[in-house]
Amino acid sequence: MSKARRSGRPMHPWYWLAAVLIATGTAMCVVGFRLTGPDAPPQPPSPNLVEKAPDDTAPNPEQALSPSLPERVRIPSIKVNAPVIRVATKPNGELEVPPLSRVDQVGWYQDGPTPGENGRSVLVGHVDSKTKPGVFYKLGALRPGQRVEVVREDRTVPAFRIDRVQRVDKDKFPTDGVYGRGGGPELRLITCGGRFDHARGHYDDNIIVYASLIPGTRDPAQRAHTEG
Repeated sequence: MSKARRSGRPMHPWYWLAAVLIATGTAMCVVGFRLTGPDAPPQPPSPNLVEKAPDDTAPNPEQALSPSLPERVRIPSIKVNAPVIRVATKPNGELEVPPLSRVDQVGWYQDGPTPGENGRSVLVGHVDSKTKPGVFYKLGALRPGQRVEVVREDRTVPAFRIDRVQRVDKDKFPTDGVYGRGGGPELRLITCGGRFDHARGHYDDNIIVYASLIPGTRDPAQRAHTEG
């Protein structure tokens, strides 16, 4: 198995195995508590919402930031302001997610790039639990052009423009598009979506948000704004 690289360091070999496991729908299954009607998680109006990004927001390797751990994620349009924890892989290779006792947390896949580095940084979160909505309950309501901010340990706050929102069958998970090795600084947000399968106990689809770094949005002075 080949190893992708970030900032001169090899990525953990589990990185690509976890991508394959997500593609088979084994890593992002949670039991829903609101399955139908007006309280169901919002879904994109079509399976693929794409808006051509302005030239100045296209992924550019020269705009990359140095590595720094993510601490919080803010998505103003859906009122997300959540702490980030590290997630890795379980002994069987499945991708971890935050515990169901803390569905308000976002998991950053620690064997991939940190947000703002070159490559595709992956953030995962629950859509719900048996008792309440999860941090990414409204992820399906996002639209191209909206903004995601990440507060990092080094006090920089890179912002990312949403370029695409996709709803995809878990059996057809676009592994290469989510975990690709090249390109400039990009972000991927993942949760469950689509129809809830009562027999299997999880949602049929994944909601995937694709975003790219907005140049110049790394000023430490923004930290007070993003945590306010």
